[in-house]
Amino acid sequence: MTATAQRMAKEKKRQQVYTLVVEVGRKPGDGLPKDATGAGLMVYASGVDESEAVRETVAVLKQADMAPLDVQGYGTLDERREMGHEVGDEEIALMDRAAAENAVIVAQMTPYFGDGEG
Repeated sequence: MTATAQRMAKEKKRQQVYTLVVEVGRKPGDGLPKDATGAGLMVYASGVDESEAVRETVAVLKQADMAPLDVQGYGTLDERREMGHEVGDEEIALMDRAAAENAVIVAQMTPYFGDGEG
């Protein structure tokens, strides 16, 4: 393998951080407020690709007694900027932490209340 090919292979496998929004339902012991019907979580997760980041996030949430129902991916920091998202310093710091720790970080949780028929 040439040096260029080796470098490209290494870059392909490099961990990146992906922004995900996860919808969760209710499950005993999930830690959500008593009257909540579920929640939306903003997550920063590392992975070699978005699929791996999603799998790791779902696994971590299940271990935390949460019930993931749906995951929406918003890409990497660069991809988000290309889409016109404004990304603040606090978000970037959390993304850097997720990368440094090869971790899944729940940055925000928004509980859902009511039946949505409102």
